[in-house]
Amino acid sequence: MAFGARAGYDGAKKKKGSKIHMAVDTLGHLLTLHVTPANEQDRSQVGELAQAVQATTNRSVQIAFVDQGYTGDDAEDAAYEHDIHLEVVKLSKAKKGFVLLPRRWGVERSFGGLNRFRRLTRDYERLEQFSSTISIST
Repeated sequence: MAFGARAGYDGAKKKKGSKIHMAVDTLGHLLTLHVTPANEQDRSQVGELAQAVQATTNRSVQIAFVDQGYTGDDAEDAAYEHDIHLEVVKLSKAKKGFVLLPRRWGVERSFGGLNRFRRLTRDYERLEQFSSTISIST
């Protein structure tokens, strides 16, 4: 099966296809999402996500809680250009079993809710504009 131009292979996660980068508010409501090939670095997407979040929220976001994939000076600088401070939520070094990480559960819960729908579980789409189309009614 041949993949389109948006597809790639992420060796660390052993994933072929694309990644979805999502930003949600504290209640888990979707603010923005960005689809990239799987071989692109997470930290290189921070600038585009920060810009989209500030456009959606009328520049009211001041702090963003992110996982360790979004660490580094380049990611911090890209977020700072849009007046957002990145707070990295790290796993504890002595982790045993399930540990609830503060502030990160919002995005994980949103991904879990999306995966309940069969069509969103697999990457069926060839074009980015169809993969990232999620209708939200408020």
